[in-house]
Amino acid sequence: MVTMTSADNALKSLYLGVVAEQLNTGVNPLLAKIKQTTQDVWGKEIRRVAQYGISGGIGAGTEDGALPKPSANMYDQFVLTLKNLYGTIEISDKAIRASENNVGAFVNLLNAEMEGLLKASSLNFGRMLFGDGSGVLATVETASNGVITCNSVKNIVEGMIIDYVTTDGVRLENFSGRIITSVDRANKTFTTTGSALSSINLEKGTYVTLQNSYNKEITGLKAIFSDKGTLYGLDRSLHKWLIPYMKDSVGEITENTIQTAIDTLEENTGSKVNFIICSSGVKRAYQQHLATYRRNIDYMDLHGGYKALSYNGIPVISDRFCPEGTMYLLNTDDFVLHQLCDWKWLEGEDGRVLKQVAGKPVYTATLVKYADLICTRPCGQAMLSGITEA
Repeated sequence: MVTMTSADNALKSLYLGVVAEQLNTGVNPLLAKIKQTTQDVWGKEIRRVAQYGISGGIGAGTEDGALPKPSANMYDQFVLTLKNLYGTIEISDKAIRASENNVGAFVNLLNAEMEGLLKASSLNFGRMLFGDGSGVLATVETASNGVITCNSVKNIVEGMIIDYVTTDGVRLENFSGRIITSVDRANKTFTTTGSALSSINLEKGTYVTLQNSYNKEITGLKAIFSDKGTLYGLDRSLHKWLIPYMKDSVGEITENTIQTAIDTLEENTGSKVNFIICSSGVKRAYQQHLATYRRNIDYMDLHGGYKALSYNGIPVISDRFCPEGTMYLLNTDDFVLHQLCDWKWLEGEDGRVLKQVAGKPVYTATLVKYADLICTRPCGQAMLSGITEA
């Protein structure tokens, strides 16, 4: 017989390990390559010592002259606040009672809920890897009769619960917490539940964010590839080694362009690119380039069952959330996901993970992870942008 206790035990003992493994390695090939650790986590913060440059205690001299003056390695400290990542499932009391005498039906119920949670969590966690931590999904261009036109709908999917935030960072309470009901990707528009909105309610430039997530998401690639502002608490204008290699207005993608970026990283920073990720249009353009010049297209298998193109033994992967016309050339050994712990269920004082929602005949369970991403050597990464897509 199915009880709340047995349901609780199933979530903790049967599902947690599978879900954690899937979210750690099955989100996308990039995350599968990134090391995850609990080191350098202090309370609610990540504090990591970052070494840059080389030791200065090297020199040449005479047989009986002075030895080189010793000089310690150069260090700075990265500081980040752990981000709170949540995923919630909801099961009605009616559904539980309807399947309490049928274990198979209850297993199917849990499976459906967990598959939905995995799909949503994988999509959003994968999206965050390419963001800057702001959580901005898109910006509003116009709004008319409830149809919202955006600069892009790449990050928007039906079923998301979204907020509207002004450019000053103010959440528009009266219009937020709405569910996206449809997305027109050709025209870059979407509609939501609730009253019809217009440009009177939403000014051009208003941010579209995931519910309650503005400035609370992990520090992804977009935050790293900039030459302005701060990164991990350090000012880029004073720490030039925080600035990666960036080439814009590339146009046609060629092997020479890619190799120039790789050679520059190796010569200037000693970094060896081991992973290339780009938009689908850029991958098609690269394949077209190879076909035009009658080059062989090599493929390789990656951990997690992924298949990739190969550039001189370096995997080339496309991702739906990679910005259009963009290719990242990364050394994944320099990326670390620091976490307080792996994925866990939020437990009450009684140890239960399934909890009744106050005043409602439904139970919820919440998966949580406290983590953020750090690149220990930003100058060892490269980005090519403005690539003509195919």
